[in-house]
Amino acid sequence: MTLPYTGLRVLDISQGIAGPYCAHILWQQGADVIKVEPPSGDWIRFIGVNKGDHSAYGIQNSAGKKALALDARHPEGKKILYDMAMQADVIVQNFRPGVAQRLGIGYEELSRQKPELVYVSISGYGPDGPYADAPATDSVMQSDSGLMYSNQDEQGTPRRLGVLAADIMTGLYAAQGAATALYQRLVRKQGTHVEVSLFEACASFQGMCFLEEAMAGKRPFGSVSAPNGVFDTADGKISIVTVHTEHFHHICDAMGRPEWKTDPRFIDNHIRFENKAVLRDLMNQQLCQQSTEHWTALFKKHDVLHAVVRDYQGVLNHPQAQHLKLAQQLDQPGVGLLPYIGLPIHPHRRPVESSPRIGEHSIEILMQMGLSEDAVERLITAGVVKQAGR
Repeated sequence: MTLPYTGLRVLDISQGIAGPYCAHILWQQGADVIKVEPPSGDWIRFIGVNKGDHSAYGIQNSAGKKALALDARHPEGKKILYDMAMQADVIVQNFRPGVAQRLGIGYEELSRQKPELVYVSISGYGPDGPYADAPATDSVMQSDSGLMYSNQDEQGTPRRLGVLAADIMTGLYAAQGAATALYQRLVRKQGTHVEVSLFEACASFQGMCFLEEAMAGKRPFGSVSAPNGVFDTADGKISIVTVHTEHFHHICDAMGRPEWKTDPRFIDNHIRFENKAVLRDLMNQQLCQQSTEHWTALFKKHDVLHAVVRDYQGVLNHPQAQHLKLAQQLDQPGVGLLPYIGLPIHPHRRPVESSPRIGEHSIEILMQMGLSEDAVERLITAGVVKQAGR
């Protein structure tokens, strides 16, 4: 099947996660993506779980791209980067404000020569303002944008989300912005400078939370119904949720406790919530006596809102994950076989390919641009370009 972005040329000059993920989404939907990084490599390659040139973060967000390692501070490297920018349909960058302009690849300069260009700029706090130059890592942004506040426990302690949520959601918004700009280019024959900041992306993601707090005076945290939480079974953990009293009655039926339905401590959600600790203790005493499989069978039979608390291997083994073919097998040279989970969009997604090493395609890319073999060798010798394995 021909994918929507087949033939689209994307120049990814971003590092980290948000920008590379934006470009990778375009790749999954058919685009040809060239990743340009310094000869030392994108810093994300060496963060977290890594092996050689590759980290889990880098593999997930750069799979399938062609890689050019280029010193854009060198005059010849700067010229190559400009020439590549002029050949691209979409550019994705996340330099700090002003850096792209100093490199000669800012939107204003490029769009004068190429008005149909789609140019995506990703920043921490936006292109100007009092925080424009402030550093913005995922943890900083989770704190500064309210994400930690939204994830506080019932004692009021803010907690960081366990995934790089700020970066990931910004990459998603940036890809959506690029798609909108590409549509505008198709319909109106004009390009767009798409600007996305981590700060705004995180706030937008939490839009309903801001509304809740404004309407309630203070947004409630933790569960707002009872029972609602994670319980131990004899061999694992299970999450049980109620939204209204009918759901609680389903639990009573599944656990063989019809007397709870008329117990004055549990008669409606407001009263159950006041007595949630007592109810939790009663449920725990019974749930821990039988296996997770035992309880999931009963809960399914009685239409109880529940789910097994799964680790990642448990998710991969999930019957529905198997049915959906959720994970592809990614054969990453130097690392081995890995489970790769791509876009949850059918049918417009691409079979996975491996993530490139630093400068894996440098010679190939430069020669396709028209440079001679001697010119490329001279650039490698001068340290302006790095080719993997050399």
